[in-house]
Amino acid sequence: MSRIHPTAIVDSSAEIDASVEVRAYAVIGPKVVIGADSVIHSHAVLDGPMTLGARNEVYSFASIGALSQDISAKRDDPTGTVIGDDNVIREYVSIQRGTLKEWDTKQGQTRIGSRNLIMNYCHIAHDCVLGNDIIMANNASLAGHVELGDFVGLGGYTLVYQFCRIGAHAFTAFSAGVDGDIPPFMLAHGNPAKVRTVNKTGLKRRGFSAEQIEGIEDVFKRIYRSGAPMADVRAQIAALAAAGDDAAMTAIASFLEGGKRPLAR
Repeated sequence: MSRIHPTAIVDSSAEIDASVEVRAYAVIGPKVVIGADSVIHSHAVLDGPMTLGARNEVYSFASIGALSQDISAKRDDPTGTVIGDDNVIREYVSIQRGTLKEWDTKQGQTRIGSRNLIMNYCHIAHDCVLGNDIIMANNASLAGHVELGDFVGLGGYTLVYQFCRIGAHAFTAFSAGVDGDIPPFMLAHGNPAKVRTVNKTGLKRRGFSAEQIEGIEDVFKRIYRSGAPMADVRAQIAALAAAGDDAAMTAIASFLEGGKRPLAR
């Protein structure tokens, strides 16, 4: 028995696993691939080229893979969207395909990992890269080329400026306006968003030890309270990372060496 409702519109080039449920009035466009045990709710729209992994659930009126709102984007550009497994994408979410930029290494792809919860009305623009286990609360919006690390939490109505990075395990409070990079493990709020402290509650929930959190707090003080030049702070943190085997310290040191935007201070 087919699990595709007779009122759904499915392009002949779409590749849909036999276990996928496509509900009434959903639209599956050309070159869409949907993995096993996924559920596409009524009135959701999926545009290709796109690969959607296994066990994803896409709720009503979500739009995934549509042409970017970047004015340079063209419908026949060889761009696309790649989404992993076990994601929940709620009502009215918009996720747009990548764009072609000569300098961009993502090859025209918007990429989302696995086990993410993207709540109602969130927007993920072209060429964004999201890791795993992320929570985007209602109405959070990402401009183009934003990068989110694993376990990032975005409070409702958080807005993130283009090219910003938010490191793993970082958190933004309700209505934060992010216009700079937020290092891993930090907590930011305000508009413009400023890093206020370490995301201790989130780290404790994920099993970080008191010693690890204390080390991250020391890094926070070096970056945000010492008043030292940023070049000196980077060197200090790189030395700390090199001297031990703390993955958190290594993650912060690596983060501070990259990026196109200044740190959110």
